[in-house]
Amino acid sequence: MDTTAKTTSLLLLMVLSFLGLGVAQNVTQRGAGILNVGAILNLQSLVGKIARTSILMAMEDFYEVHRNYTTKLVLHIRGSNGDNIQAASEAVDLLENYSVRAIIGPQKSSEATFVSDIGNNSQVPVISFTATNPALLSSNVPYFLRATLSDAAQVKSLAALIKAYGWREVVPIYEETDFGRGIIPYLVDALQEVGVSMPYRSGISQSANSDQVEQELYKLMTMQTRVYIVHMSSTIGSILFTKAKELGMMSDGYAWILTDGMANIINSISPLVLDAMDGALGVRFYVPKSKELGYFTTRWTMRYKQDNPNDPPTEPSIFGLRGYDTIWTLAQAAEKVSMINAISQKQQQRKNSTCLGTLGMSTIGPKLLDAILQHKFKGLSGDFDLTNRQLQFSIFQIINVVRSESKEIGFWTAKGGIHRNLNQNGYKDTYLNSIPDLSPVVWPGEANIVPKGWQFPTYGKRLRVGVRTSGYPEFMKVERDPVTNVTTATGYAIDVFEEVLKQLPYAIPYEYVAFDNAQGVSHGTYNDFVYQVHLGVYQAVIGDITIRYNRTSYADFTLPYTESGIAMIVPVKDGTTKDTWIFLKPLTTDLWFGSIVFFIFTGAAIWLLERRVDNSELTGPISRQLAIAMYFPFFIDKERVESILSRLVIIVWVFVLLVITSSYTANLSSMLTVQQLQPTVTDVHELLKKGDYVGYHNGSYVGDLLEQLGFDRRKIRAYNSQDDFADALYKGSKNGGIAAVIHEVPYIEIFLAKHCKGYTMVGPIYKSEGFGFVS
Repeated sequence: MDTTAKTTSLLLLMVLSFLGLGVAQNVTQRGAGILNVGAILNLQSLVGKIARTSILMAMEDFYEVHRNYTTKLVLHIRGSNGDNIQAASEAVDLLENYSVRAIIGPQKSSEATFVSDIGNNSQVPVISFTATNPALLSSNVPYFLRATLSDAAQVKSLAALIKAYGWREVVPIYEETDFGRGIIPYLVDALQEVGVSMPYRSGISQSANSDQVEQELYKLMTMQTRVYIVHMSSTIGSILFTKAKELGMMSDGYAWILTDGMANIINSISPLVLDAMDGALGVRFYVPKSKELGYFTTRWTMRYKQDNPNDPPTEPSIFGLRGYDTIWTLAQAAEKVSMINAISQKQQQRKNSTCLGTLGMSTIGPKLLDAILQHKFKGLSGDFDLTNRQLQFSIFQIINVVRSESKEIGFWTAKGGIHRNLNQNGYKDTYLNSIPDLSPVVWPGEANIVPKGWQFPTYGKRLRVGVRTSGYPEFMKVERDPVTNVTTATGYAIDVFEEVLKQLPYAIPYEYVAFDNAQGVSHGTYNDFVYQVHLGVYQAVIGDITIRYNRTSYADFTLPYTESGIAMIVPVKDGTTKDTWIFLKPLTTDLWFGSIVFFIFTGAAIWLLERRVDNSELTGPISRQLAIAMYFPFFIDKERVESILSRLVIIVWVFVLLVITSSYTANLSSMLTVQQLQPTVTDVHELLKKGDYVGYHNGSYVGDLLEQLGFDRRKIRAYNSQDDFADALYKGSKNGGIAAVIHEVPYIEIFLAKHCKGYTMVGPIYKSEGFGFVS
């Protein structure tokens, strides 16, 4: 406090003493009075400036609405300059020289630790709307009230966000203060619940300069983890992101998540810093929109510009809104508390006591505290309820920094988890999907693909992966860029390999190296290709490599990723019958014979049964009677039979006839409409017996296998492509071609997909282990 202010205070006291106690007594009888309130803020910081404008406007707005109130707040604002001792000194000064009955602030958690003890000893409520360290517990200092949420409230939303994107490791970057360190134990517990580990913790001093921040970022670049949670104030956080941008850490593959420390004031941060933060996610308190909030924001922006003419335009943020609501709560509580005898009782003097021991105790402190705890209302920041000595849980909003602006992409609630929109109840269905229900995210480097969370360290060594072009490009095709000399590979084997790497919980950096350049070896066999791993040329080789016993002696294989086996490709012949007597083919000879016998037996049975009842139809010669008996089952004329047993026989016969007729019709239709294709060769031994020529893929081990099966080496022909196989099969063994191709099943399936007419697969005729990768 300056000299002029002290002089003015002394003059006022002398005037009041001169007027006598009568005037004071009249004021007391009318119930009017004042309640001195102190406010301790870091007026040099952005949050402090925002809070100062907000609480001053709150004082004006409250008494503009409540002109009839008899108790009014008198505000005394002090600056702490971010120093704990300075904050405590200002608190003592306010209590001793200005008899404040409540203190708003201080701003930092470490400052609040000192001031809350002072307020507790003096029975003066201390209300902070910015101190978020979970270690500040009201159970230890009951006169400390937190008009915000502790940092422990947001850790579950951070853990849910990390789990939703499938990241398994994360590194927190925090400032070495009570505010920064306070969240770490709670964050560790929340991440462990969802199976996420924290391999490293990056603590940066609040006083760190740009070079020290750069040194810490270089250390992070040497690690594999690429997901960071930033828990800092805007001052040190701005330095961090500016340096991260310069070092290339705000690029594709990185993921940055802001806690509410910076996310709550994201729209007040410098545009240059916001540009460096492009692609970051953030979690902040959700403030419901209202007409009152919109009107207040317009007035606040104008007022802030008047109070801070040299600062860039900004917004009130959640801290300004809660500072505004705190004043309204305190003013309402002050009106309910009688100001009669609102004095400070001196504490009993003790030997060797400090100035803190000489501070008085507020006689209205307990009543004022109760009035604050009991007051609930809906303020600009939402529901304002300090019943539990801190605000109740609220909804968290998830944002994405895109092109220097914050974009709302979703919400998180304890009941609803992560979701894109809020319904009337503030939550939606529980989040269960593997992909979070959020609006599309623009990641660092303007990437649209979710970062893997792991990446090859900047100073590490890449895994050399050998590749070679296959005779079937569908499996692998290798190309080299003539300008950059970079080897690229495509195909099914590459797709399998890269997909496996994506599923790993850690990053494996790699580069493709063409087999043609491997120590002078060019176009060698697959045995040569695999042997390069044993020689140390590659750390791994991938492709259509068959797992064979002889290769396992000098290399290790993965599990097979394709179907196994060796089979034959042979031409097919049309087996459709064009015989005139094809109508006899649907039924076999035995079935024809059985049907005729059953027909005769049915006729004989009816003749015998009808003769017993003297059927009038069965008269005359025996030949006529037998003819009529045969007529009954053939034409199924049940009206001309009289015996019940005869009719039962006819019913059985009708059922049998129906089955035979249906089977006959179906088989005949199939013979007449469906082409019957039959393989020309069905057994490999048939090829050996006939002495036919067979083919295999050039460079494949199948050639040696055919010799082991007994084929004459002169009868084995090697081909390089699918078209060569097709031409050779078309010519046939007697016309310079081959009768069959002996090949591995995966290759055969590719061949048949292209040459689907005229050929088929027979087998497998030999067991193999399929294709695998070598390491």
